[in-house]
Amino acid sequence: MRYIFVVLVALIFSCQSKPKKDIDDHSEKFSRDLDEIKKSGKLKALTIYSGTTYFLYKGRPMGFEYELLERLAEDLEVELEMVIAKDENDLIKLLQDGEGDLLAYGYTITESRKKKINFTYPLYLSHQVLIQRKPERWRQMKLHEIKNYLVTNPIELIGDTISVKRNSSYAARVENLSNELGGEIILDTLEGTLSTDKIIKKVADGEIKYTIADENIAFINSSYHPILDINTSLSLSQRIGWAVRKRDTQLLATVNNWLEKAKKTTDYHVIYNKYFKNKRLYKKRVKSDFYSLNENKISPYDDIIKENAELINWDWKLLASVAYQESQFKPGRDSWAGASGLMQIMPATAKELGVTNPYDPKQSLRAGASYLKQMMESHQNIEDSIQRIKFALGSYNCGLYHVKDAQKLAEKQGLDPLLWDNNVELALLDLSYPEHYNKPIIKYGYVRGEEPFNYVREIFKRYDHYKQFIDN
Repeated sequence: MRYIFVVLVALIFSCQSKPKKDIDDHSEKFSRDLDEIKKSGKLKALTIYSGTTYFLYKGRPMGFEYELLERLAEDLEVELEMVIAKDENDLIKLLQDGEGDLLAYGYTITESRKKKINFTYPLYLSHQVLIQRKPERWRQMKLHEIKNYLVTNPIELIGDTISVKRNSSYAARVENLSNELGGEIILDTLEGTLSTDKIIKKVADGEIKYTIADENIAFINSSYHPILDINTSLSLSQRIGWAVRKRDTQLLATVNNWLEKAKKTTDYHVIYNKYFKNKRLYKKRVKSDFYSLNENKISPYDDIIKENAELINWDWKLLASVAYQESQFKPGRDSWAGASGLMQIMPATAKELGVTNPYDPKQSLRAGASYLKQMMESHQNIEDSIQRIKFALGSYNCGLYHVKDAQKLAEKQGLDPLLWDNNVELALLDLSYPEHYNKPIIKYGYVRGEEPFNYVREIFKRYDHYKQFIDN
């Protein structure tokens, strides 16, 4: 009997020592806190495309989140990498799996989400509104006639259908409304790959009857689609924030500290107004062929850029990034140094390459590609193709022989003369100072090393944006 009693006790304690794991326990999830981010030199911001968050317009990356993230990364002294989720429903999982460090999207702070991730201080407050279509002849109707046509009280939605993305705060609001009103509102769930802007457009086009959006997003979209009504409120004020993983407490504290200071600046409110209040700029973007949410285009010169990219065996989006860096796609531009045109060719180089009109985009791009090809051939000893391109770009910017000088200096300093990143680019920076450019091994003297250093980095940074937005 004593033996049986001991066995029973042991079994009881063994069962109690292994409690069922809480489904919200994220202690074993991926972590990459602030120290690791700084060590890597890169902050990975996880977001989605939208007309307010992150998009491309006339070759330039833009967006409320994007502009704030640029400033945050600068404050942290790290590079910014944008990581795009194709499906909004995957954002939390991608964050937890380590695909990004910071979920930087206008995310409504909810209790269910707080169990999985830690939210930052709110970026702003908003409330959810019903988006519905006015009658076709609304401009000829009286105000009370339009109101009679529209839903003005949420209780009128009982038995009707609202279309929103699955797992969104909008879907949760529809379910809560059904409970609050004591009648079912039918939920039509849409794909998480659809942006809020595109869903709103579906209402404007009559493809769906109703949707929900945050008031500030609804406001800016309705400025382009005046047939939309956004006056029926469906919620109280809600907090909108970014988020980090549960374990990344250092990053959370640092981002919160930065947000607290940033929100007190004029700059923050200028950025907010730019994307959520400025109707004129929004309409101009949405009408443009060079708005990445409309067309698969970067500039008016994409076809010519593609032709010339083939000459040097480059991805055309990389050559487009060079053209933007040189002239912001403005073919009539002249520089203080005398360079002209889309690719900012110097007069002597233009003459050598047979350019008769430097302001002609075709001639300028052909000359720029030809000159880049010469620079690539001048660095044939660089085996890595990406590194060779960086040497060619550096040479295009400051001159081949300044780069050759920088290679000599790099070797003298114990750096790799065949590696641009963190080697020859650093030697170029040193050639701005007399203690380096006056050395006997340096033949071509002083160079403003900061220019080629930033030039190459900015081109590749923009190229990363172009690859995100533009399909081959």
